[in-house]
Parts: sequence; structure tokens; C-alpha cells
Amino acid sequence: MKFKLETKSVVLLGLLTAIVVLFSFTPIGSIPIGPLVITLNVIPVAIAAIALGPIGGAIMGAIFGIFSFLQCFGIGIPSGMGAILAEINVPLAFIQRFVPRALDGFLAGLIFNGVAKATDVRLSCFVTGFCTALMNTAFFMLALVFLFGNTEYVQGLMKGKSVIPFIVSFVGVNAVCEMIVCTIITGAVGFALYKAKLIKPITAEKASAK
Repeated sequence: MKFKLETKSVVLLGLLTAIVVLFSFTPIGSIPIGPLVITLNVIPVAIAAIALGPIGGAIMGAIFGIFSFLQCFGIGIPSGMGAILAEINVPLAFIQRFVPRALDGFLAGLIFNGVAKATDVRLSCFVTGFCTALMNTAFFMLALVFLFGNTEYVQGLMKGKSVIPFIVSFVGVNAVCEMIVCTIITGAVGFALYKAKLIKPITAEKASAK
């Protein structure tokens, strides 16, 4: 698990951070559906995981988490749920917004490396995009239930359901749309950058692009 802070890595992180900022402060990156949103910010996280490995993915996930937390206070595209959670408990709201995204990016990097070793770069890019979106939703909702499950707000959302049925019913359409979009865009962009030799995945020497 290596991460070299080369000029190329810094530039790529800067570009991806700029995309996260754009997505966080404009309607481009957020498609609201009810109390949740379909977010495109998972895409820069997935691309960082592909290009820079687990550490790069974790860094970009952490940046995504910070901007997600700021949205709780109306900085960028406001989050209705985030505002309520911050009103209940600010430190827990930060953990719920930050930790799942950083963990998501780290694990996405591991997934890309593992799949690239076993198959090829093209498939690993698409798989990483799918898994990044899936884990983002799963970790976010699990953190919500674990940290705020005993609050009146979350209890009202759960309506007596157990954890898994609640998560599935609450994020159903949102999660499916997010996974489809992230899979397609991450797969296409990641592999295009690889073929253009603009990024060189850590496992590129051992993985064959078909």
C-alpha cells in the first residue's frame, strides 16, 4: 500500500478537490429526492482510489466528508437532514458525515487493486465505481442509525422498522441511481485516463488492460 506524494498526485488531488467543491457548492453534484440526495461526489473519490490507491482514495473521501459536514450549516448546497443532525449533536454529525466517506475511499482503493490483480483494469474501474457508491450509502446509513438511532428524529424515520429494512426502504431509488451513475462514469473515466497514460494505477504493472 504505497502512496507517493509526487507532483502528478498533488495535481490530480487538486483537480478532484476542485470537482468536489463544484459539486458541493452548485446543484450540479446533488440531485435531491426527499430527505436524501443522489450525490456525484462519490465519483472523484472513486477516481482517486483508482489513480492513487487506498491512501489517495481516503484523502479524497475525507475531503468529500468535510464538505458534506459543512452542508449541515448551509455552506454549499444545504442538507436538511444534516442540519437536523448538527442541531442534535455537532460532533456526532461530523463523525457521521466524515468517517464513512474517508473509509469508503480507502476501501475503494483496496478493491481496485485487488480486482485489477485478478482481472483487468477496465473491469476493475467499473467494479470500483459500483462499490464506492454502494459503500458510501451503506456506511452513511449505518453511521446514521448507530449514532442517532435513539433520537426522536431517526426513530420517526424508521417507523418501527429494523435496521436493514429501514436502510433498504429509505435509500432504495436513490442508492440504485447513485450506483448506476457512479459505475458508468467512474468506469469510463478511469479506464480512459489509464489508456491515455494520464494515470498509472499502482497495480498497472501486474494488471493487463484488455
